[in-house]
Amino acid sequence: MIVFEKPKSLTDAELHYCPGCTHGIIHRLVAEAIDDLGVEGIAIGVAPVGCAVMAYNYFACDMVEAAHGRAPAVATGIKRSLPDNIVFTYQGDGDLASIGMAETVHAATRNENITVIFVNNAIYGMTGGQMAPTSLPGQVTQTSPYGRDVKTAGYPVKVAEMLSALDGPAYIARVAVNSVKNVKNAKAVIRQAFQNQIDGLGFSLVEVVSACPTNWGMTPENALKWIDEKMIPYYPLGVYKDKRESQKEAEA
Repeated sequence: MIVFEKPKSLTDAELHYCPGCTHGIIHRLVAEAIDDLGVEGIAIGVAPVGCAVMAYNYFACDMVEAAHGRAPAVATGIKRSLPDNIVFTYQGDGDLASIGMAETVHAATRNENITVIFVNNAIYGMTGGQMAPTSLPGQVTQTSPYGRDVKTAGYPVKVAEMLSALDGPAYIARVAVNSVKNVKNAKAVIRQAFQNQIDGLGFSLVEVVSACPTNWGMTPENALKWIDEKMIPYYPLGVYKDKRESQKEAEA
C-alpha cells in the first residue's frame, strides 16, 4: 500500500530553493492537482521571473517562460490558441502584484479561463530581499531597513480582496502552507481552481501565503510561526469569490 509518493507531474530535478522555503510544498500541491485530475498530458504552465523562474525544470508538463510579470498575458494567448489545454501560471508577489499587476487585473476582469497560482511571501526573494507590494506595514527589508512606512510606501496590496471586487473572476481564494491543516486545505483549493478551468468557469486565482526564511532573517521554524502571527492576520485565509457557489445559492 502506497501512503505517499512524489507526484508524477514533478520531475526528478533537485529543487534550488533555500532551506525552509515553501515553494517546494506549493509545487507539490500543484503537481498533485494535475495528477488527480489526469491532465498532465494537456497541461501547460507559465513560469515567472523570480525565485520560481526555473519552475520549467520541476513540472513534468509543457512549460513556457514569460517575461517579468507577463505570465497572465502569455497564458491568455496560449489558452485562446489551445482552448482544450489546461493552462496555469505560477507567480510570486513581485512578478504578479508589481510589474505584472495590469496583466493580472485585466486577465481577471476578462475572466480568462486560466488558473493562477500566486505565491505571497511578502518580499522580493530572488533579488535579495527588497520590499515588495505585499510587504507588511513595519516590515524590515533591504529597502525598508526601518520598516515599511505606509506614509511613503503605501499599504500592502491585498490581491485576493482586490480581484474579488471585480465582476469577471470565477474563483478567488487565499490559503497558506505553514501547517498540516493549512497544507491540506491549500491542496483542495488549488485542485478546485484547476477543476474550474476544466469546467470552463473562467479565471481562478489562488493566493498562497508562503515563507521566505532567508530574506526574513529567520529560521524555517520561526518563519512558519511568523506566518501565523503576522501574515495571516493581515492576509486572512478563505474563499473570497466563488461564482459556482453564488450560482447555487441563487438557484436555491
